[in-house]
Amino acid sequence: MDAARIESRGPFSLEASARFVAGFGPAGRPDAATGPLRLGFVAERTWEPTAVRVEQEPSGVVTVVGPDDAKPSPAVVAQVGRMLSLDVDGSGLDEVGSRDPVVADLLERMPGLRPVCFGSPYEAAVWALLSNRVRVTRAAAVRRRIVAGHGTTVAIDGTGIAVFPAPDVLHRVAGDLGLPEVKVPRLRAVADAARDGVLDGETLRSRPAAESLAALREIPGIGPFSAELILIRGAGHPDLLPVAEQRLHTEMTDRYGTADPTTVAEMWRPYRSRVSFLLRADRERRTGEMGGGPGHPACVAG
Repeated sequence: MDAARIESRGPFSLEASARFVAGFGPAGRPDAATGPLRLGFVAERTWEPTAVRVEQEPSGVVTVVGPDDAKPSPAVVAQVGRMLSLDVDGSGLDEVGSRDPVVADLLERMPGLRPVCFGSPYEAAVWALLSNRVRVTRAAAVRRRIVAGHGTTVAIDGTGIAVFPAPDVLHRVAGDLGLPEVKVPRLRAVADAARDGVLDGETLRSRPAAESLAALREIPGIGPFSAELILIRGAGHPDLLPVAEQRLHTEMTDRYGTADPTTVAEMWRPYRSRVSFLLRADRERRTGEMGGGPGHPACVAG
């Protein structure tokens, strides 16, 4: 076996990530809770269907192996790191908890859980369109139908992992998915944006957040909520408070007794995205309001 290695700077639990994947209904991956975590996704830029096996050593180091026990490319390893939020140094989060009892409580009850993101901003953007103005369960069913009918199955460890179709495939079949007429050109616009690099994760992360959000909102059908979802849960931006996420703001008001989430979130720098994720995950655990397992607005790969 020729494995790539990712150093998990700060506390990280791959087991917690796997439970998250297994409990998120739209992913259709209840198997993720047992054995090593296997992820399927389209590799950014090349759009090749890809699958990896991810394991955590006792030392905390995370290993990533491709099909036939081959070592995946550095680009694929980087994408996996972003999906599991391993590309962010989490060693300072305890200090945030020391000045915010709410955060301290979340860290104690969900040790090592980091945001689990979509395979790419492209997949996040597709989900944003599919789930807009429809129930999560219905959007999830459509996503599973797209994967089953037009995706690719990649075998790893003798297990087939279904991978979402590449942008050119989605563009071609968008009109055959039985979606509302208004969503067809929007899906094609997302496919074009991915192909043209507008949805490239590294690019989105490298610019100021406001600039990337503005660029995302230029894509037809992508509004403020969807743009934040793509940047935070697709590109894995580590330090951005979602201002359009009303359920998060409701949770913050309940916890902190204030209607000013921006001021509260200043205490969380440079981990505003992660603390927001933990708050929403905890709210979903208590309420089940999104009907998709723990922590709705995060997302998972294939």
